[in-house]
Amino acid sequence: MGSKNKLKRFKENKTFTNVIEPTRNEVINDTHQLSGNWNEKIFKNDNPIILELGCGKGEYTVGLAERYPDKNFIGIDIKGARFWRGAKTAIEDGLSNVYFIRTQIELITHLFDQNEVAEIWITFPDPQIKYKRTKHRLTNQAFLERYKTILKPDGVVHLKTDSEFMHGYTLGLLHGAGHEVLYANHNIYHNEGAPEVVTAIKTFYEKQFLEQDKPITYITFKIS
Repeated sequence: MGSKNKLKRFKENKTFTNVIEPTRNEVINDTHQLSGNWNEKIFKNDNPIILELGCGKGEYTVGLAERYPDKNFIGIDIKGARFWRGAKTAIEDGLSNVYFIRTQIELITHLFDQNEVAEIWITFPDPQIKYKRTKHRLTNQAFLERYKTILKPDGVVHLKTDSEFMHGYTLGLLHGAGHEVLYANHNIYHNEGAPEVVTAIKTFYEKQFLEQDKPITYITFKIS
């Protein structure tokens, strides 16, 4: 994407009513006053809140919001030029149950109060295979602790990925730490029993993976 296109999208994001772009200091110091107030001040309803972390273009966030109008969805990514597409689509389609936040995922405990979130989706994250990058892997123990803080007691996490490494790493960590794996499958499009919502929504890159006959894996779990 050219720099002119990025600047145009950044500028347009500022006009979108469903995009929130707090500074890092605002998030850390809670001056944005979002934590604990999402239902009352942002969505203005009591519906469950579901996050997509590393939402990219926002395809999954918007797809879920279309299927579940009785739930609230928030896509989180540091790259605003990417989720511009999802935010714009949500506005064009009149979806009032979708928001996007431009921020670092490691700051989510500053953005959401304890027990404020019902579900978390992690779709096609960078597996961060290199050892020096493991601290950025979205299912490492540090991130799981963050998720546990903001999730409701019965809250669940969904991981959908094309990375067999990420799938295996996450399963091993979950079993080793005694977390509850509700469902796991290493090839959801070639096995029966996967939740319908997992196969019904496909991202742009996921469609490419499927054309290459690359297995798509999925895990849903609770954090003990």
